Amino acid sequence: MYKRVRAFILNILNSERNIRARIFILLTIIGVAAMLLSVAVDVVFGENLIEIITLILTTVLAPLITYFAIKKDKIQLGAAVLASGVVFVVVPVAFLFGGGLTGGGIIWYCFAYLYIGLILEGKLRAVMIALLSTFVVSMCIFTFYFPNQIENHDRSMWYADSIAAIISVGLAVYFMVRIQYRLLFDENQHAIEQAQKIDELNKAQNRFFSSMSHEIRTPINTIIGLNEMILRDQVSGEVAENARNIQTASKMLLSVINDILDMSKIESGKMEIIKAQYDVGKMLSEIVNIVWVKANEKGLKFSIYVDPSMPSALFSDEVRLKQILINLLNNAIKYTERGSVSLSVHCSKTSDGKAAVTYSVDDTGIGISKENIPYLFDAFRREDEEKNRHIEGTGLGLSIVKQLVDLMGGTISVNSVYSKGSSFIVYLEQEIAEESIIGDFDIGKIRAEGDRFKYHQSFEAPECSVLVVDDNSTNLLVVKKLLKDTRLTIDTADSGMKCLEMTLKKRYDIILMDHLMPQMDGIECLHAIREQAGGLCKDIPVVALTANAGSENQALYRREGFDEYLVKPVDAVELEHTVLTLLPKDKVMQIAEEGESYESDMIVREMKKKIPILITTDSVADIPHELIAKLNIPVISYKVRVNEGVFYDGAEAGSDSVIRTMDGNKVMVNSEAPTVAEYEEFFSEQLTRAQHIIHISSAKRVSKGYVNACEAALTFYNVNVFESGQISSGTGLLVLYAKELAEAGLLDTDQIIHELEKKKNKIRTTCIIDKTEYLYRGGFISGRVSKICEALMFHPALEARNSSIKISRMWVGNFGRVKDKYIKSALGQPSKIDTDTLIITYVGLKRGDAEQICDDVKKIVPFENIYLQKASAAVSIKCGYGTFGLIYARK
Repeated sequence: MYKRVRAFILNILNSERNIRARIFILLTIIGVAAMLLSVAVDVVFGENLIEIITLILTTVLAPLITYFAIKKDKIQLGAAVLASGVVFVVVPVAFLFGGGLTGGGIIWYCFAYLYIGLILEGKLRAVMIALLSTFVVSMCIFTFYFPNQIENHDRSMWYADSIAAIISVGLAVYFMVRIQYRLLFDENQHAIEQAQKIDELNKAQNRFFSSMSHEIRTPINTIIGLNEMILRDQVSGEVAENARNIQTASKMLLSVINDILDMSKIESGKMEIIKAQYDVGKMLSEIVNIVWVKANEKGLKFSIYVDPSMPSALFSDEVRLKQILINLLNNAIKYTERGSVSLSVHCSKTSDGKAAVTYSVDDTGIGISKENIPYLFDAFRREDEEKNRHIEGTGLGLSIVKQLVDLMGGTISVNSVYSKGSSFIVYLEQEIAEESIIGDFDIGKIRAEGDRFKYHQSFEAPECSVLVVDDNSTNLLVVKKLLKDTRLTIDTADSGMKCLEMTLKKRYDIILMDHLMPQMDGIECLHAIREQAGGLCKDIPVVALTANAGSENQALYRREGFDEYLVKPVDAVELEHTVLTLLPKDKVMQIAEEGESYESDMIVREMKKKIPILITTDSVADIPHELIAKLNIPVISYKVRVNEGVFYDGAEAGSDSVIRTMDGNKVMVNSEAPTVAEYEEFFSEQLTRAQHIIHISSAKRVSKGYVNACEAALTFYNVNVFESGQISSGTGLLVLYAKELAEAGLLDTDQIIHELEKKKNKIRTTCIIDKTEYLYRGGFISGRVSKICEALMFHPALEARNSSIKISRMWVGNFGRVKDKYIKSALGQPSKIDTDTLIITYVGLKRGDAEQICDDVKKIVPFENIYLQKASAAVSIKCGYGTFGLIYARK
């Protein structure tokens, strides 16, 4: 019996079982045990039979409900059923038939609260607690007002029942809390053990990846190095082609290794950002040299723009920044079959002496569908996996880029229209190391180091000697061959101890030192050289030659005293350049090479700088045409649909022609906002010349323009849609104000939008209607109302208010006399009017009539700038002939 009980308990406490299930089972067992004890006491003391039967049924049903809840994996449902039984059955019965306030049932309420609190979750728990509290209060009130309806215990029964209830409930509560604590403690210990195992696994994984990186880089170093020698020799075209393919494949393998190693470091939290001063022009030149060759191989045009105001030197992690930009550019080239890839770099200095730098990588490739953008930076994920299965890569590139940008405290975003191209924008704030500016970034003067298949010897130094230290004989061979044409005297050592022996006998001009070597590694050997008694190389340059990549390793080697740092596989040009830099100048003869420059059809320097913030709007904003042209405000057209077809507002359909079509005819004419797809295409086109867009739309209750524009903006990171709350030129006036803010140097979109919010409440947009027929045909009023207005010569004045159009006043009489009253009313309180700009928007008026309105206005308020603007066709069809409006701002 003991063994069975013990096995049963161990089965319940089994850590593999869900903790919610274990708590549920144990609490049910404790509750049933407590009720059995209560039943025994009730029988001894002769309690009410209904109470006893209820408790017995509960002790039978509770285990059954628990069993089926666990078996069917419906723990929360089972808990809800048991809690309902406690609240709706056990508690009322125990109170009503167990002596009320003079019985032990009142103490069982504490058990009920605890039981519900432990077995239920979320809203259901709150509801049950509320119901239980309601029952308790209700029964106490019932007892107070109807004391005779409750069978109270005598004094001895009250005391005996209370003592039994206190002991039963006390023991139940004790074991509930004790077991809950024990289970949670065990679960916490299990979680700690799991975390330790995961940590050990991560460490083992990092050691494996680090070792793998080092071990794979060594043979790749041999492959790339010896292959370089083949390419330098005069070999047949077929051999050269094979060698180039080997070079490409080796670099692809190296890229995969780097991606895996970086992802491992990031996931384990070992990736470090090491900031140091770097030369901006040199870094960008190196990126161009790497990228333009790949673009040229695919027949793509590669273009670049660098803001001339960029500081010449910044303070950041150059290694990781290069990795970010090269990854993005390589990605753009991979997914672009025709067209172009470009890099734009813009800079603005902040108030605290830093540079806010925006890097934009644009392409004309396949683009990214809207639904895939949220998952774009997930590891191992690709856009259109089936369609792009032929494209090489691990799928880690963008994930690594995102996490590196985050580590550097920046942001990355993407704008894309599927099948038309993408734009990745990286924003990084960096400290300014030198105030001098980079000026023109002239690509024509950048050495074409990108052509890795054409070797150019850069120097000869027959009087200089170099010592190469590496435990791998193949690595020694590769370095000797790569430096063969420089006529250097090259000695080798296969261990740190051998190196120390040689530095006692000979003074070298440079030592190239491998890091990871048995017995004595490169760092230990360097320190020994610097402290070597009688050593001849204490002060000569030592270069770390290692397979450990990353800026954190670069910082390590700098800190330990190395003069330079080269990563395996060794790049031939970089090796030669490093050695040339460190050799004594008087022993070196540099060899001039034929100048090379990028061909104009391969790489282009963009002359046009992107606008920081571009203000755009819809054609229904009714901005004066001369201002649209002068201020360069892009406008997307609404459409006008008539029986003959669909016309674009302004471009194909003018207001006069549309009104003439409507006048006297029963043709149906409607205006339509641009579709979501049309807005997407519009925004995509504008983003080719702007970093951010603020699109100002008409009142959202007037048309679908605002809603469609907002949906389209979700495709882009840097498109903001602002609802003007106005119609016609009221929206236009806000557009002009936003343009003024942007040109005044306000480059924060949030600030501009904040200012627009304040301004839009000051705009007054009103107009007066001559004939109400057009309001009826536009759906604003009913046909009956329209006929009444025309019969009584009513002329409604419309006003844009709270993002909708409302009739603010009804004028009666001849329209010629009414319009004068309207003008005086619309321009009420002249002292509170901002006299800078007034737009008079009109439909179907002759120019002379419009100018007369202008003269009438000037007699009341002396506006500095008054513009006469014909309303767009989309607005005119709602108003009709004779309509005009006065749009201005209040102070």
